[in-house]
Amino acid sequence: MKSRFLACAAVTVMCIPFAACTKKVAAKPPAPPTPATTTPQQTASRTPSRAAQSTPYQAPQNTASRMPDAATRARIQELLDRIQDAYFDYDKHTIRPDAQEALNKDAQTLGEIVKQYPDFHLTVEGYCDERGSEEYNLALGDARAKQAKEYLASMGVPADQLKILSYGKDRPICMDHDEACWQKNRRAHITQAQ
Repeated sequence: MKSRFLACAAVTVMCIPFAACTKKVAAKPPAPPTPATTTPQQTASRTPSRAAQSTPYQAPQNTASRMPDAATRARIQELLDRIQDAYFDYDKHTIRPDAQEALNKDAQTLGEIVKQYPDFHLTVEGYCDERGSEEYNLALGDARAKQAKEYLASMGVPADQLKILSYGKDRPICMDHDEACWQKNRRAHITQAQ
């Protein structure tokens, strides 16, 4: 009996430390509050009067538009219509004196207008005649557009607002197969970017 007592005492002593380590149970989150019902009178008393809702007048900010309005776009188009295409010699992309003269007319005025609208862009398109491969003419049209862009930039048109696009021998304006027609197709043309 004494050994049983000692065994029970030993087991009890060993269980005491474990009895202190009980598992903690997470507390239940409180239930969400139930919405209170309000009467129309209570709602009206909580809504501020129209006079309290009004805010003081604030003058509109004077922010300049970054894109031209319709009237200004029409003026730009009028200038672009007056600026003649710049024509190039066969297999060349250097600006000829007659091309410089064509680009000079109204280019400064165009530059002054375009500078006022930083998000507005013009496109300088490069074209070639039908002779040569598609790849060669795309590269030559690109070189012609770049030359025209550089010249326009030197005249005051912001270079970062001029995009270039080469059509190569696509989109000819003359379909005959002679030098007079080919000369008309070797050109740089300026348009409003879409």
